[in-house]
Amino acid sequence: MNGKAVGELVQTMRVLLSPEGCPWDREQSHESLKRYLIEEAYEVIEAIDEGDRDKLREELGDLLLQVVFHAALADQAGYFDLDDVADTVNQKMVNRHPHVFGKMEINTSDEVMQNWEGFKREEGKKSILEGIPRMLPALLRAYKLQEKAQRVGFDWNDISGALEKLQEEINEYVVASENQDSDQIEDEMGDILFAVVNVARMSGVEPEQALQRCNDKFTRRFQYIEERLREEGEALEEAGLTRMDCLWDEAKRHGL
Repeated sequence: MNGKAVGELVQTMRVLLSPEGCPWDREQSHESLKRYLIEEAYEVIEAIDEGDRDKLREELGDLLLQVVFHAALADQAGYFDLDDVADTVNQKMVNRHPHVFGKMEINTSDEVMQNWEGFKREEGKKSILEGIPRMLPALLRAYKLQEKAQRVGFDWNDISGALEKLQEEINEYVVASENQDSDQIEDEMGDILFAVVNVARMSGVEPEQALQRCNDKFTRRFQYIEERLREEGEALEEAGLTRMDCLWDEAKRHGL
C-alpha cells in the first residue's frame, strides 16, 4: 500500500467538483450528503453481516468516497483537505495509545478502556458523554451512553439490579397508562426501553443487533404466512388472527 489509489481518488473528486465536472456533484454540500454517508455506513455493516468480502471491499470504497467528497468540499472552501483529516485522526490515535507509542504500561484491553476516558479528558473533553452523536439510532445511543457511564463506575453491581429497574419502569408505565397521561406514557415507555438496553448490555448483548435479528426473524415468519395464504388463494386481510397464528407456529416449526 503506497497511497497512490487514494491520491487518484482525491484527484478524481477534484475534477468532478471543477467547473468542467459533474453538475450534480457541484451542487452538493455537507448537508445534502449526510443521508449518503449514513446509507453507505449501513451498507458496510450489511456486507460484514453477510460475510461477503468482495462486497465489503466495494462498500468500504463507497464509504471512503463520502469521506473524500466531504474533504474535497472543505478543501474547495479553504478549510481543510484529506491530508488534514488523516493527520488529525493519526495524532489522536497516537495520543490515545501511549502504551504503544509512549512509555505507559498497559497490558490488557480492560486497562486500555479504563484509561481511554482519561486520554480524552486530556484533549479537553468536559464530559465523558461527549462524542456520542445525538443522531445515532436510539438503542445504539442508549447502549453507548450506558457503556460510557459504566467505565467510571456508574452501573449496577450485577444484572439483578438492572432487572429490578426494568420491572420498576414497567410498573410505572402501567400506572401512566391507567391515568391515560400521554406525555407520561411516552416518558415511561422511554424508561422501559432504556432499562431493556441496560439488561442487554449487562448480558453481553448489543441491543441494536439483537433487535435487528428479531426484525429479520419476524420478516421471515410473516413472509411465510403471506406465501402460504397465497398458495391457498386466501387474502391476507381475510385470514384472521387465529389462522395467521397457526401459520406463524408452522413457520417456527420449519426453523424460520
